[in-house]
Amino acid sequence: MKNRTLYLSPAVATFTCIAWAFSVATDYDHKVDFSHYHTYSWLGVKAGNSLWQDRIIAAVDGQLASKGWTKTASGGDADVSAFGRTTEQDTMQTFYDGFPGWGWHGWGGGTATTQVIPERVGNLTVDLFDGGTKHLIWRGQASDILSSKPEKNNKKLENAVEDMFNKFPPKGKG
Repeated sequence: MKNRTLYLSPAVATFTCIAWAFSVATDYDHKVDFSHYHTYSWLGVKAGNSLWQDRIIAAVDGQLASKGWTKTASGGDADVSAFGRTTEQDTMQTFYDGFPGWGWHGWGGGTATTQVIPERVGNLTVDLFDGGTKHLIWRGQASDILSSKPEKNNKKLENAVEDMFNKFPPKGKG
């Protein structure tokens, strides 16, 4: 029985990590010196509803404030824009009954049932533009930021935005 427990534990741990996983990517203009930016203004947020708009603004404001940037009503060194989108995609789950094994005619002995399960997927893009030239200087993107449990969505959003700004601002030119 101990061996079975050892084999199941990594599988359970992997499933748990996958259930909470989201993907974050960032890119920036390598010619820009980010040390010249200290203030920012919001251009706008589009995110389906005002609850999500407010959550996105709060998460991004918190990260920029932690980097020493100050929010201004208008005329900041940088302008921030965010776009959140929710889509639905189908996930296939297959369940096996019985234990398939190798027989005289190949694999057999088990049956499989496949279900199509609709799943909501959330994506967020945050753009920073130079306040004077309106040139895009930084972009952060996060995908799979929605949980199947609505009460966990706010925490997933916060964690995704935190990861997005983890290495922000980029160090120097180059």
